[in-house]
Amino acid sequence: MSACAGRLARAAAVAALPPLLAGCLGPLPQPLVGLNQRLEAAGPAGAPSLAGDWLALIVSQGGRDRVQLVDLQRQQPVPLPGLERPDAQPLSVAVDGRGERLALVRQLEGRTELVLYRRNLMALQPVPLQPAGVPRRVALRADGRELAVEVSRQGQWQVDLIAVP
Repeated sequence: MSACAGRLARAAAVAALPPLLAGCLGPLPQPLVGLNQRLEAAGPAGAPSLAGDWLALIVSQGGRDRVQLVDLQRQQPVPLPGLERPDAQPLSVAVDGRGERLALVRQLEGRTELVLYRRNLMALQPVPLQPAGVPRRVALRADGRELAVEVSRQGQWQVDLIAVP
């Protein structure tokens, strides 16, 4: 076999690998068209957090951003009484695997704060940062017991872990 023929054979073998490997990996991920259409109809959205059967995101409606929690089993948004303030701007949201706790970074009255919302209590509680800093993004462990928060301190970005009782 000539060197040229050998290179062609290797190239053909390499080209055949992706379809073969795809068969081993199983079916490709598929968009959830019906739910995606409902989400699109709700308006522009971003900052998604997905855990268990829950999707939390920030949607823009009427020129205002707000947090929305979607029950993926029912494919319906659920109410979040006590969470929204018309003068607050949500920046980042995270949901636990039961859809009971939401962590939120928001701007309110010129400051950026981290808060924890408990759906069963319809209560919002501030989460202090020690030492003080400016939160930007939050993640919540699936069991709702720990937060990971991206925080700016003296011009440096850091990640804090915070236990949630």
